[in-house]
Amino acid sequence: MTVFEAVGGGATFRTLVERFYARVATDPILRPIYPDDDLSSATERLTLFLIQYWGGPDTYSATRGHPRLRLRHQPFAIGQAERDAWLRHMTAAVESLDLPPGVRKELLDYFDTASTAMINRPV
Repeated sequence: MTVFEAVGGGATFRTLVERFYARVATDPILRPIYPDDDLSSATERLTLFLIQYWGGPDTYSATRGHPRLRLRHQPFAIGQAERDAWLRHMTAAVESLDLPPGVRKELLDYFDTASTAMINRPV
């Protein structure tokens, strides 16, 4: 069984990302990084990426191509403070869901590793 199946499908990832961006919207470190006034485009992209990454439909790649996460994030200044704020909000979003402990750990481990990989500015 994939993580996508274990969490109940796309609706869970939509909820996760909506809760995450609700926190980002008021964060003084992260909000300035997002160029759009409206976070709906970012919300949709992250939702589709996570659905695909965790075993759901490949809609993200079908519409946007290969994820290329580091390349797509290169234009944005991401240092340790930005990474820590991002991970703090994503951790809170994950913890707000009623997930099996193993799935919760798998998600949090991935987000920890992925957020660290996005750092592109010196400390």
